[in-house]
Amino acid sequence: MRISLIVAFYKDLEALEIIINALRQQDYTNFEVIVAEDNNAPEVAEYLDSISDVDILHTTQADLGIRKARSQNNAILESTGDYLIFIDGDCIPHPSFISSHAALSKKGQVLSGRRVNLGPRISQLIRTKSLKPSTLANHYLLFSPILWADHATHIGQGIYLPPKSWVYANIISRRKKSNTNILGCNFSCFKQDIINIDGFDESYGETALPDDTDIQWRFEASGLKLKTCKTAANLFHLNHDRNHRAIPFSTELNRMLEKKHRGDYVATLGLSSHSSN
Repeated sequence: MRISLIVAFYKDLEALEIIINALRQQDYTNFEVIVAEDNNAPEVAEYLDSISDVDILHTTQADLGIRKARSQNNAILESTGDYLIFIDGDCIPHPSFISSHAALSKKGQVLSGRRVNLGPRISQLIRTKSLKPSTLANHYLLFSPILWADHATHIGQGIYLPPKSWVYANIISRRKKSNTNILGCNFSCFKQDIINIDGFDESYGETALPDDTDIQWRFEASGLKLKTCKTAANLFHLNHDRNHRAIPFSTELNRMLEKKHRGDYVATLGLSSHSSN
């Protein structure tokens, strides 16, 4: 199955280089990477143009505030894969990240994963190339005390369990729905399913609503089921200011709830609004 991995990216080129290096070590090979840049920086284009060993597409737009939803829609329209995985530009994938999403993919469902929030010391070691993410992933239990001391959070979500293992199939995958809410930095779906709801809803402006809260209920209203891929499709989130580009929901939340009450799961401003661009 051809997979398109969409990276929502904004300015952190150092982190993007780490992600690309991690993607070079994936144990799944039939994939493309789409860097969905919410900006149009020449240095990013120059870096991506220099890469020849990873199949990369690059979408850009003017930096007019937080327009992550529009940027991700740009990437969806350019994607060639049958299946889409969404991550953020500060999240490093485990070597089995793509293969786990692929193994657990199933018609009629959306996969939702989690992430380990790394502390400042480990994040700096990774950024300075003193620690390879693959070393952290492959020796994760040995690093757990260090992660705890470094004030990492959700440490247990970095323990890797193969998706075809007995433990995963009989325990993890049967967790209650409360454990499967979508995180915008780690979820996947068939491309046609996100086209059916017209992609991310750009009408909520600079709020974080389109990222996960809004798209989750719209997926479910369209008939899809949420399924966890926790501890199989693992991510390591680099430490940074938690308020980075955060905007309050304000009145947009009420508008979303009104749409939800009506069952209107098609985006107000989505993929179809790009047709004339």
